[in-house]
Amino acid sequence: MSTPFASTAPYYARYRPPYPREFHTLLADRFALDGSQTVLDLGAGPGTLSLPLAPLADHVYAVDPEPAMLAEGARLAEERGLTNISWLRGDDTAVTRLCLPRIDLCVIGRAFHRMDRGRVPADLDEVLAPRGGVAVVTSLHRPGDPRPAWLTVVEEVRDRFTGPGARPADEGADWDDLVERLAKSPLSRVETHRWDQPVRHTVDEVIGLQLSLPATSPAVLGERMTAFGTQLRRALLDHDPRGTYDRTLRIGAAVATRPRR
Repeated sequence: MSTPFASTAPYYARYRPPYPREFHTLLADRFALDGSQTVLDLGAGPGTLSLPLAPLADHVYAVDPEPAMLAEGARLAEERGLTNISWLRGDDTAVTRLCLPRIDLCVIGRAFHRMDRGRVPADLDEVLAPRGGVAVVTSLHRPGDPRPAWLTVVEEVRDRFTGPGARPADEGADWDDLVERLAKSPLSRVETHRWDQPVRHTVDEVIGLQLSLPATSPAVLGERMTAFGTQLRRALLDHDPRGTYDRTLRIGAAVATRPRR
């Protein structure tokens, strides 16, 4: 059975902003990535983390419940000549049942807010190598954070098509809970990092980004998808005719390993 992300896969791969370069540098330094490590990308989507990590690892296991996401990731990997990624269907409940080799590093992106954050670190403890660890990276949002006016324009158009109840979940709102749960897990040695990531979108990129969200996916919009894109384009250009829309993403990463003995 497909997930709500099935029809979003090509838009997710093309229009979701990549994670900041600093995060990949952190992983390379913290886990001494030299092409000999085995990496697990849990909730991999179309390979947002798997694809850039593949050149730094011996092998990457990209795990996701949505076949369309895995197919898109495999297509991109073939396009880039990456042959060391296995695309496996599964979710956070299957970590200990995938028959994986010992994992040196598990990475989890924004999908972590949909996982069982109490169970997943304990399950990962069973598959991680002695010096292995997990790195979770996500967007951060705090009440009162400044937000660009063009996002309000997007919400107004979106609400006309889906209703206000269909707004995307705020995956960064539970950052403190995420860190606390890791600290109480077998991987209780936790360090946190934060970056500000400036992003500039074109009109097409803003529209594509909305189509990457389950609430405004092609499957949800159906025959209204073209009208949605037309109305959103018109509203954005009325707001700012220059056709570029800036924002700063606040990104947080938590790296969790076993306590030193």
